[in-house]
Amino acid sequence: QMCIRDSHDIGQGDNEWTHPPILVELMAKAKARGLWNMFLPVDSARAAGAAGGSLGYGLTNRQYAEICEILGTCVPAEYASQATNCTSPDTGNMEVLARYATDEQRRKWLVPLLEGKIRSAFAMTEPAVASSDATNISISIVRDEATKEYVINGRKWWITGAGSLHCKIFILMGKTNPEAPLHAQQSQILVPADTPGIVLLRPMQAFGDLDAPKGHMEILFDDCRVPFENVLLGEGRGFEISQGRLGPGRIHHCMRAIGQAERSLSLMCKRVHNRKAFGKKLAKFDPILQDVAKSRCEIENCRFLVCHAAELMDLHGNSDPKTRQMLSLVKAHVPVTVQAICDRCIQAHGAMGISQDTPLFHTFAGARALRLADGPDEVHWRTAARIEMHLQKESPLSQIGHYQHDYSKVFRRSTDVLSKAAQDRVKNFEQFGKL
Repeated sequence: QMCIRDSHDIGQGDNEWTHPPILVELMAKAKARGLWNMFLPVDSARAAGAAGGSLGYGLTNRQYAEICEILGTCVPAEYASQATNCTSPDTGNMEVLARYATDEQRRKWLVPLLEGKIRSAFAMTEPAVASSDATNISISIVRDEATKEYVINGRKWWITGAGSLHCKIFILMGKTNPEAPLHAQQSQILVPADTPGIVLLRPMQAFGDLDAPKGHMEILFDDCRVPFENVLLGEGRGFEISQGRLGPGRIHHCMRAIGQAERSLSLMCKRVHNRKAFGKKLAKFDPILQDVAKSRCEIENCRFLVCHAAELMDLHGNSDPKTRQMLSLVKAHVPVTVQAICDRCIQAHGAMGISQDTPLFHTFAGARALRLADGPDEVHWRTAARIEMHLQKESPLSQIGHYQHDYSKVFRRSTDVLSKAAQDRVKNFEQFGKL
């Protein structure tokens, strides 16, 4: 509650947003106890070399899933994650830098992010195009050969983390070559937050909340210039990087969402056990009991999907088709399911459920927003279905197919001679019609 109150006050104050004091205090305590960078999987730490190896935690995605769920029981959902340097968008950005950055880029940006000294933002979504299709991203990135610089012009919005003064680096996705093949037109560029030409136009409100101090900003990039060496992996590789980034980002949100669902269900059970209506406790009503059981079943289902996806990431990597499919299923299924669970819990609380006296409103709003973050539900269902159609072609079951009917054997022909018994039955029925 202190964090929520402080964050609200920051949002209602001036435009110089920084971490609330309670968060800074918790970050220091967490770091001192070694509860730091637990999100960074062993393969990403290995790819980062010395930087990741010295500052990573050494867990697999599957191991981190259980920790992330516990972190998610806090409200706001990423409060504990921020305190342990395991929050978005930094986690996804750090994995991008670990996997795709040069040694110099890692030294300059990854190390201070892993140390918790700075924060970052991922500038992808644009107001003018459907940004859930990454090939639509069209902010202009033009080469200036005379100065060896990229010149960036265009607008982004819903850029999480950009409102904070602690944000020192953007990973920006934009179009470097409109004439290239569809999936090779975009690149990802490192843009320091103090680059001239960056204008934070306004913080976007999510359900009326500014989500200060990180915020979700609409930003104008007006003739921003960065050197050629700020490109990640090379020109035309932006789509490829995005696909690698979205795996961990999506699953971490869903891990935390399960923690949110557990906390909501706990509140519901406590409420219905203590509350009476129409002569008996709410826990004695069958519809309430059914809601409790259904919620437990759905939480366990979500947890299984998340853990299975994490295991596939560990075993086969993020680009494996089955891993990609499971990640899409997790992202499509978990947020909407947690939203439904929270809705039941709100209903069991009555008006209290939408008040400031419970965290249920924050959980509900967070789950609803998560159904749009990293792309809408429909995109993830579509991705999962397309992969399924491809995998089914390779399935041994596809060779079995449908039953084949022998059409040489027919039921009856119009020229068949009827038996005497059948003729009598037909004749008797026709006589009935004359009565």
